[in-house]
Amino acid sequence: PTLTSLLLLMAFLQSECLSISGSRLRQEDFPPRIVEHPSDVIVSKGEPTTLNCKAEGRPTPTIEWYKDGERVETDKDDPRSHRMLLPSGSLFFLRIVHGRRSKPDEGSYVCVARNYLGEAVSRNASLEVACK
Repeated sequence: PTLTSLLLLMAFLQSECLSISGSRLRQEDFPPRIVEHPSDVIVSKGEPTTLNCKAEGRPTPTIEWYKDGERVETDKDDPRSHRMLLPSGSLFFLRIVHGRRSKPDEGSYVCVARNYLGEAVSRNASLEVACK
């Protein structure tokens, strides 16, 4: 093959879509990856705090948070929730809830970023409530 025919073939292949399990994969699409992981935090009861998480991917991944293996409900699920999912993917607590019997915010958190190509899971981050 000549150099011209190879270049034409390469240009054609780059412009074509590849097919993966029935869905159309554009060459520029890529699976999620976590670019900012959450860090451990110690916070006083009633105070606000944020667990950071940022992910890249194309299409833009959706972010969900899990605490001790269970999905965290945010204001997207319940507008009255004290937990908000920020546009960046971070989890913001308006105030830390912590009682004698109920400790709904204390625990181990991970964020999970997903798109049609896969998912990425962040490192664990613990949220502890400081004793007064």
